[in-house]
Amino acid sequence: MTRVVLVGALVGALAAAPALAAAQGTAPKPAGGAAAQAGAGHAAPKAQPATEPAPAAPEGQMALGTVRIPKAVKADGKPLAAGTYQVRLTTDTAGPDARGQSKALERWAEFLKGGKVVGREVVTVIPQAEISKVQKDTPPARGSSKVETLKGGDYLRVWINRGGNHYLMHFSV
Repeated sequence: MTRVVLVGALVGALAAAPALAAAQGTAPKPAGGAAAQAGAGHAAPKAQPATEPAPAAPEGQMALGTVRIPKAVKADGKPLAAGTYQVRLTTDTAGPDARGQSKALERWAEFLKGGKVVGREVVTVIPQAEISKVQKDTPPARGSSKVETLKGGDYLRVWINRGGNHYLMHFSV
């Protein structure tokens, strides 16, 4: 009989503990952590601290220089004939957005022949301080450009170094 009384007192004390804690404002956390709570999943990942400041991008439209494309390529899915072109950076940002990419660093470049736009392609703007993190090849000299056929011969890269930034465009052949 003593055993039954002790067990009853213990069960009663355990049942009254949450009500007593709630009255005092110190309710215990439910067992099993956040995963055990209904609907406790995260809608988005936790914000991470920035590791580097956002790079500065050139503002507005600007002439990037003249390039000679040695063979016909596809620019923005349309044919662009071999030849010499004036290249101009536009103010239009490219989309859709790529995660982790600064919007102002993905823009459109126009290819002009005789003052008329004959093609356009997405250009990636890379500040001078970050070029070694992105590209392992030797960059063109300041104020110049370099046009290369990439491994396999299926792609052509136009690389322009102007005003402290590098401008990379990739075309399918």
